[in-house]
Amino acid sequence: QLQLVESGGGLVQPGGSLRLSCATSTASVDDYTLAWFRQAPGKEREGAACISRYGPSTNYADSVKGRFTISRDNAKNTLDLVMNDLKLEDTGLYYCAAERRSVLQCSRRPGDYEYWGRGTQVTVSS
Repeated sequence: QLQLVESGGGLVQPGGSLRLSCATSTASVDDYTLAWFRQAPGKEREGAACISRYGPSTNYADSVKGRFTISRDNAKNTLDLVMNDLKLEDTGLYYCAAERRSVLQCSRRPGDYEYWGRGTQVTVSS
């Protein structure tokens, strides 16, 4: 059973930056497509960004394009999300997720992911 542990969340002012990290329990993270999801109170879980097994293919929600960057290190078995120019609406619980399907394009649909971390809180407030 793959385990995912997120870190790096916190309180930041609008316009600030944060770097989220996800540590995985596998020695072969390149077997998985990875993604970052987020969920604000009272809202559905949203796929913020995803990345294919070998990194070249990424997909971002329109709301984060140009501000967030997803990356993976298959040697270290980790996933990162660099978030710049943070906005109030970026506030939420951020989850790392993984799935084993062999796909060319990663998915941002929550139902496609089998493994989830417990989340790390990001709060953007002045």
